[in-house]
Amino acid sequence: MKNTIKREIIVNATQEKIYHAIAEPEQVIAWFPDKLTGNYRAGEQAIFDFSECGQSALYITQADPCSYFAFRWVPGESNFVGDVLSVPNTLVEFHIQEQEDGVCKVILTESGFDELPVELIEKFVKQNTKGWEHMIDRLVSYVETA
Repeated sequence: MKNTIKREIIVNATQEKIYHAIAEPEQVIAWFPDKLTGNYRAGEQAIFDFSECGQSALYITQADPCSYFAFRWVPGESNFVGDVLSVPNTLVEFHIQEQEDGVCKVILTESGFDELPVELIEKFVKQNTKGWEHMIDRLVSYVETA
């Protein structure tokens, strides 16, 4: 069974611009959740609000300007807003690698689906694969036009 979602894209933007789009609350809401509350920094928990699609709590595990940002969350449509670290969760990682001046590779991975209840794994892998395709396209559009 699939345990990881991975997507690699080439983006016409600097590492700094991409990193800020992912790691700064006022920018991440431009392409990912509709709202963000809480402390969106390493070692803290925040909540993404996706309006009619619910809310998702997340725990920021690491933020290395301008190359890496990662968080743990409860995937799928669970609308989980409690302590993320107290329940089965997945790890979402963004790696940003400069390819040439103003051009970067962004590698998105979400792993740890095999730690979820077995009856939910296939559903959440499928749901989040589709979700990340949509959201990564929004990230690219945001950083290449903002």
